[in-house]
Amino acid sequence: MEEKKATNVTWHEHKVTKEEREKLLDQKGVVLWFTGLSGSGKSTIANEVAYKLHNMNKITYVLDGDNIRHGLNKNLGFSPEDRNENIRRISEVANLFADAGIIAITAFISPYKKYRNFCRELLDEGRFVEIFVKASLDTCEKRDPKGLYKKAKEGVIKNFTGISAPYEEPENAELIIDTDEYDIDESAELVIKKLKELGII
Repeated sequence: MEEKKATNVTWHEHKVTKEEREKLLDQKGVVLWFTGLSGSGKSTIANEVAYKLHNMNKITYVLDGDNIRHGLNKNLGFSPEDRNENIRRISEVANLFADAGIIAITAFISPYKKYRNFCRELLDEGRFVEIFVKASLDTCEKRDPKGLYKKAKEGVIKNFTGISAPYEEPENAELIIDTDEYDIDESAELVIKKLKELGII
């Protein structure tokens, strides 16, 4: 990851602890990390999970790949280096959300295992839940809600995951959802079930 350039900086401990924030909110701060190809259903499922958790009186926030690139990461492209920096930044932000006691839900392709694991290692044990949203490339191409696969195959978009750039499937995801098999509601329910099993809700 990026080398630290800032000097003469000191970490300041909070007077209010993470545990106290979680007690106030009556929930556990965690990161739900959705990963998968473009068109696999990450953002749609992430938002459905947030909606269901909201209706259960849980405080969530969805950090979506495209939305983050409109602001925080608008200066990053899609080269391997920029993809890695994109995930590094969002990992740090998601960690802050979790520390605040919020259920942070991310929806990023995040194609490289090394950088997904960077976020896992930032958090305490049990506070990072990797959710692999799996769909065949054929299915993703057929869905193609933004017309990206077509542009990638025409060479208009470079470094496109699944076409001209690799995707490394998770090896130890807490949950795998095959969206060739499950619809949006069923997929979201699988996530809710897993969160209950893990004692997060």
